[in-house]
Amino acid sequence: MLVDLTQYLWMIWLVFVLVCVILELLTLEFTFLMISAGSLVGGLGANLLGWPWWAQIGLAAIISGLLLFTIRPLLLRTLNRPGDGAKTNVDALVGMAARVTTAFSDGAGYVKLANGETWTARIDRAHESVQPTVGDRVVVTRIDGATAEVAPEKRSTPS
Repeated sequence: MLVDLTQYLWMIWLVFVLVCVILELLTLEFTFLMISAGSLVGGLGANLLGWPWWAQIGLAAIISGLLLFTIRPLLLRTLNRPGDGAKTNVDALVGMAARVTTAFSDGAGYVKLANGETWTARIDRAHESVQPTVGDRVVVTRIDGATAEVAPEKRSTPS
């Protein structure tokens, strides 16, 4: 007795969709996700509506192609968009205000940054002639290892 395989085509569609989803989890490029969505909507949907097997494959291919060339580029562009450019870690300290906590001797001393951290500091090379005293405001110009290079804070003159 010959079994009609078209009555089990819905299981083949589900297995194909599952395989595509697993492949998508391995590649992470939205290609197999679009193929699985097209197969789920087109292939399985047409099967549930009672369409012939060739129409199911055709509809799945058309929907998968449309998704690949319309939705996938938008998803990739959104995913690969550059970040907000927020500075983190040591980069976030450059430009931060600080207050001198220990008088500078030979260009080196300690400052307390606006975020509450206390750093070893030295005077920026462009301002070596200035020796800040305790309580003076300074600005971090560079981080060199565990030492912050600071410069005197520029005071805005009222106009």
